[in-house]
Amino acid sequence: MSIRRLLIANRGEIAVRIVRACRELEIESVAVCSTIDARAPHARAADRCVTIGPPPPRDSYLSIGAIIDAARQTGADAVHPGYGFLSENPEMAAACVEAGLIWVGPPAEVIARLGSKIEARRLMVAAGVPVVPGETPSDQSAGGLADAAGRLGYPLLVKASAGGGGRGMRAVTAADQLPAAVGAARREAEAAFGDGTLYVERLLARPRHIEVQIMADHEGRVVHLYERECSVQRRHQKVIEESPAPRLSSALRARLTEAAVTAAQAAGYRNAGTVEFLVEGVDGVAFLEMNTRLQVEHPITEAVTGRDLVHAQLAVAGGAPLPWTQDDIQIRGHAIECRLYAERPDDGFTPDAGRLLRFQEPTGPGVRVDSGVATGSIVSSHYDALLAKLVAHADTRDAALARARAALARLVVLGVRTNATLLSRILRHPRMVDGQVDTAFLESALDGLLAATDGNDEGPSLALTAALALRERLEPGLRTGAAARTGAAAHDLQDPWNTLGAWRLT
Repeated sequence: MSIRRLLIANRGEIAVRIVRACRELEIESVAVCSTIDARAPHARAADRCVTIGPPPPRDSYLSIGAIIDAARQTGADAVHPGYGFLSENPEMAAACVEAGLIWVGPPAEVIARLGSKIEARRLMVAAGVPVVPGETPSDQSAGGLADAAGRLGYPLLVKASAGGGGRGMRAVTAADQLPAAVGAARREAEAAFGDGTLYVERLLARPRHIEVQIMADHEGRVVHLYERECSVQRRHQKVIEESPAPRLSSALRARLTEAAVTAAQAAGYRNAGTVEFLVEGVDGVAFLEMNTRLQVEHPITEAVTGRDLVHAQLAVAGGAPLPWTQDDIQIRGHAIECRLYAERPDDGFTPDAGRLLRFQEPTGPGVRVDSGVATGSIVSSHYDALLAKLVAHADTRDAALARARAALARLVVLGVRTNATLLSRILRHPRMVDGQVDTAFLESALDGLLAATDGNDEGPSLALTAALALRERLEPGLRTGAAARTGAAAHDLQDPWNTLGAWRLT
C-alpha cells in the first residue's frame, strides 16, 4: 500500500529533509515537536505538527507512547524515524506495526539482531563476511574479560554490544589498564543503552573507516549505492565525509560492496541501511557494524548517484519493489559533506547553545545545505549540536574540495559558536587534499588545526553579535528574521550583512 500521511518521529535537519520528500511525492507530512521546538523549522515545514512533550528527549522524542498517540491523533498511516532517537529501537518498530502503522525501516527483529554488535559479528562470520578479530566471553566478569583480552593480545578495544557513537568503548594498550576500562565502558553502556554486555576486539592502529550504502526490498533484492569515506572523525564522531572514497582501487571497492550486499542478505534486511568497514592497508577489509537506518551523510550518496534515498525508503516501505537495479546505479563526480556543529572547538568542543541572530546558508551550483535551523532559532542544549550539513558536489574531487571551501566562506552564523573555521582548515590540510586520511588523522592534526590562522578575525564577529543582541532587545521583530521586519529595517541590515558575510562565530 502506498503511504498517504507520514509522521516524522524526529526533529532538526533530517525532519526538514523528509518533509521535502513528502511534498515531492504528494504525501501529507506530520511533524512532532517538544515545547521548545514549537517554532522550529521542521515544525513549521510540515503540513501538521503535534507537540508531544517538554524539551528533555526522554519526555518527547524518545517517548514511544507519545509518538504512537500523535500518529493516531493525526490519522497518519506511516512513521519515518529519521536517525538518532528511536530510529534503531526495535521496540519502536514493533509498536508501530502493532498499531497498524507502516514502519519506514527494517523489521524489528532485524534491528534487534544487528543492534547487538555481538550478534551481528556472529551473523557476519557465518555469512563469510570478514570481521575484526575479537572475542565475546560468556563470562562477563572482569576476570572473564581479562582472560579473553589475554588470548586476543594488546592493544585492543573494550566495546559495548549495544554501543554506538563511541559510547561504551575504551582503548587498552596494556593489561594493567583493562580493569578501569572495563568498569568505565560498562557504566557508560548501561547508562546509554541499558545493556552492559562487553566484548574485546583487536585495535587497528590507523585504519580507514569506509561504509557502503545499501537498499533492500520485500522480495529479497539488495543493491549497493557505493561507498563513503568517513575517516575524518573525532572521538568516533564523523566530521567530514566524501563519496567516492579517494585512493580506493576498483578491486577493493568491489570487495567492500560485495561484502555489504552479502551482509544485508544474510540479515534478511529491508529498506535503507549502511554497512560499515575498517580498511587497513591495500586489501584488509573487516566488518565493523551495520546501521539499520538512514545515515546522516546520505546526501553525498544522493549527489554522486543521482538517486533519492528517502523517496526509495518510502516506496519500499509501502510495498513497492526497489526502484532501480544495480546496473542503474553509477557514480557521477565527487561529493563532500561537512557537518556544522554548534560547539567550541578551542574549548574541548563543548556544545554551544543560544538564539541564532543570523543564519545564512551558502547557495550556488553544486551546493546543498540540509539545515534544521534558521535565523531566530533556539539552539538547545537538550539536543545534538548538529545545525546543518553542507554538501559540495563537482566533477572532480579537487573541484568538490574547492567548492566546499568556498561555500564555507559564504556561511554566516551569529549567536552561537560553531566549528566552521575548523572545517575549512581541515579541507585545506595537505593530507586531506591528497586523500591520505585515516581514523587517527583528525586527532593527530588537531592541535595544529586549532592553532592555525587563516585571516578570519573573530573580534568583529563578537562585536557585531553584541550589537545585534542589543538591537534584538530594542526591536523584537528581529527575532523572526527578515520576513518579519519592515522594509526599512531589513534594508538597514542588508548592506552590513553583505559586507560582513565572511565573519562568523567559530
